[in-house]
Amino acid sequence: MLHAVIMAGGSGTRFWPQSRNRMPKQLLKLAGNRTMIQQTLDRCEGMVDPANAWVVTNAVQVEQTQQQLPEIPGKNVLVEPMARNTAPCIGLAAAHALKRDPDAIMFVMPADHVISPREVFQAAALKAVSVVEADPERLVMFGITPAFPATGYGYIERGDAFAAVAGSFDVKSFREKPKLELAEEYIASGNFYWNCGIFCWKAATILDQLKQHEPDMYERLQRIVQVVDTVEYDNVLAEEFPQMNSISIDYAVLERATGATVIEAPFTWDDVGSWLAVPRLAGEDENGNTIDGPFAGVDTKNCIVRTTDDHLIATLGVDDLIIVHTADATLVARKQDSERIKVLLEEIKRQGRTDRL
Repeated sequence: MLHAVIMAGGSGTRFWPQSRNRMPKQLLKLAGNRTMIQQTLDRCEGMVDPANAWVVTNAVQVEQTQQQLPEIPGKNVLVEPMARNTAPCIGLAAAHALKRDPDAIMFVMPADHVISPREVFQAAALKAVSVVEADPERLVMFGITPAFPATGYGYIERGDAFAAVAGSFDVKSFREKPKLELAEEYIASGNFYWNCGIFCWKAATILDQLKQHEPDMYERLQRIVQVVDTVEYDNVLAEEFPQMNSISIDYAVLERATGATVIEAPFTWDDVGSWLAVPRLAGEDENGNTIDGPFAGVDTKNCIVRTTDDHLIATLGVDDLIIVHTADATLVARKQDSERIKVLLEEIKRQGRTDRL
């Protein structure tokens, strides 16, 4: 049976001050009338029963996550005691899914991507499932056709076709965040994709791979799953999970395993990495401004302006700014400095204003 796994433990610091430790970007409405995590589950409607949908998050965000996704059973919201990257996250979900369903196929998605249209996404997801059904040892991922020579994404090199399912290919190699010249070569070759972090495999297979390549992690997962639905669960989870190797599923398994398979994604995809993504998603007015909330501007161009209440933002004679107002903090930054918001948060932390983080 198909299970959806939503990875939702990120902090989303690049979207401060709207994004906070308790309310990261996946819990915000950055593209449309539904939050990003709600849209992630929406994309699975009709394809996955909510009873077979899982969310992996952290203790700080679990209450908001459950409020936003009431259709997912409470037992399916898995809480990480601390962040340990994607391999322990996926391993925990796989262990739970396998305990409930020995034939579980997992479709794994980050909670903070924007993907459309839904029907194209679902058709691609079912193609991935067909690959796994044709060969249960396959580990399937989606590759995004590069729109430009990005240096901040990992790349997947396509190999030979997998004959059993048209449009799927063996993975020849993984390449991490190349320099610009190398990224340009990748695009020119036509054989490389961006790795978007969406996966499909049997729960049993990914756990077998963890057993082979990360045996300590596997043993700790087994100790956790043995006490599911008992009073010991929380204590065992708190003891075992933080001791797992903090490593991505790419490094832990995919770059070591045979059977890695890539499907070229036919859907549109945006990882919404910073405030600069918002104009792509929400559009711009005749002055190049992207506005969400009360606003009055004169001689204002190419700005991103957002407010969370009826507070009026008024600008005069400014260009290329990010202005984000919340009840207790306001950000004003040049667009070109959007990647430095983390530096600003370190300064806020240094000042002891952790209640604003």
